[in-house]
Amino acid sequence: MEHKRLTLFAGHYGSGKTNIAVNYAIALAKEGKPVVIGDLDIVNPYFRTADSKKVLEQAGVTLISPQFANSNVDLPALPAEAYRLVEDKSIYGIMDIGGDDRGAYALGRYVPAIKAEGNYRMVFVANCFRPLTRTPEEALEVMREIEAACGLAFTDIINNANLGPETTPQTVLDSVPYMEKLSQLSGLPIFAHAAESSVAQGLNGKLSPVIPLQLQEKYFDLPSQRPGNRPLFG
Repeated sequence: MEHKRLTLFAGHYGSGKTNIAVNYAIALAKEGKPVVIGDLDIVNPYFRTADSKKVLEQAGVTLISPQFANSNVDLPALPAEAYRLVEDKSIYGIMDIGGDDRGAYALGRYVPAIKAEGNYRMVFVANCFRPLTRTPEEALEVMREIEAACGLAFTDIINNANLGPETTPQTVLDSVPYMEKLSQLSGLPIFAHAAESSVAQGLNGKLSPVIPLQLQEKYFDLPSQRPGNRPLFG
């Protein structure tokens, strides 16, 4: 899988972009690359890259997150060190962009530097089972809204079709026609399919490439109250 120096993940709320961004960052670090991941989501306080701070640190990934993330104060303040993602060419930068057009506005300040370097992949994370992206046409509309808000065009699509803990390999396979139609409408390639690790195993030889996900825990999760202590999709 070809890696760009900058990889940006964006999508509709609940698409799973944060889980994918975290897992992708860890995968790059395992390849021996210096990785910095930036949580640019200043809109949604519930699904944070910061929730995976410990696992990211253990993998050797540097985390940059908004001030007051995971506290009872939630202000739209991105730290100054976030500019390192676009200025430091010695690192592989991962950007987790806020959901929909409102969250994408925060990316705008970095876009001139991203375009100037030209070594990036802007990935739309699609989940056909989310309420407002149930058709390829609806997903395309969300894509265009995000692009207009941040001033940067998507280059690829990731299929993250899931039904939470009810997801099976067949769930992902059933989403392929949807993804192919979205690819046709947008003119963008399907970069990969993503699925929780056990589901991904069931896709061996059926889809490629598949990114196996270790699902992110949320700071508000109460494991004792979840059946089987299973983490949730974010």
